[in-house]
Amino acid sequence: MDELTEIYKRIEYLRNNGVKMKEIADRVDMAPSVLSALYSSVLPAYIDLLKTRTPDEALDEALALVNNVSKKRLLNNVGSVRLLLQEMEPEVPGEAESGNSFIKLLGKESKESVQEVFNYSGIYLSYSLSSSTDSLKIEPYMICASENNEYVKVGMINAYKSVHWGSGIISNHQNSYLMFNERDLPQFALVTIYLQLPHYEFPNMLKGLYLCLDYNHNPIARRIVLVKQSDCTDVHKFLEMEGRLVPKAELTPELEVYYNYTCQEGDYIKTCTVPSPKLDETDLEREKKMLKI
Repeated sequence: MDELTEIYKRIEYLRNNGVKMKEIADRVDMAPSVLSALYSSVLPAYIDLLKTRTPDEALDEALALVNNVSKKRLLNNVGSVRLLLQEMEPEVPGEAESGNSFIKLLGKESKESVQEVFNYSGIYLSYSLSSSTDSLKIEPYMICASENNEYVKVGMINAYKSVHWGSGIISNHQNSYLMFNERDLPQFALVTIYLQLPHYEFPNMLKGLYLCLDYNHNPIARRIVLVKQSDCTDVHKFLEMEGRLVPKAELTPELEVYYNYTCQEGDYIKTCTVPSPKLDETDLEREKKMLKI
């Protein structure tokens, strides 16, 4: 991540945690109007233009949107501004006012992930083992920024044509979490897909673990591979797609590669509830026998 992107994310973090723009401007010795122009116009445009431009070209085009920011002064001070912002922390509220710190962390990470999602945005087909049959499950996914750019939006169409929407968190270019509810409201059944992100930009394939509940609400985990089909993030085109199950006997050579990776012994982990008035060591053995049936 370059210094200008770091500056934008740090300002966003401070703003989201109650620090006023004037306080930030005073800290970095910058006029509030200049800092506001950077934060609201220049830096968001710069980050977006980096998808198709060199950093220098992206900065020139972004600066053209305002008339009160000097490129020379900005570049001369970018290092010191970044360091000053890193040293600045929002005031920590009292314990009684802090609320659930984990939920706040999720909200913070969700907002910051929007700045990284362009690297993974698009429509994918996922490949994993069906939890009900010995089949390769193929399901469409869409990853993109939400309409208001407040969070990473994730859509999934399962093999039974149900559509589910959720959110994603992209952390430090190494891993990502896609999360959504797999049951009709008001039920809640969290699905979490943990993805290991490759160390290069605009990957064509993502892989990880699919963690969810089966139809009896027993937890299961299996491998999953997401293969990009398009950079398109049009919801209407996404909703025209369908998921499906492909039995082993009907696999093409191309699909067999994904079946062999996701559907072999050891690629599917499951537990179940043992019908016992108590849980002890003997029930552990019974559970393993039940899962073989």
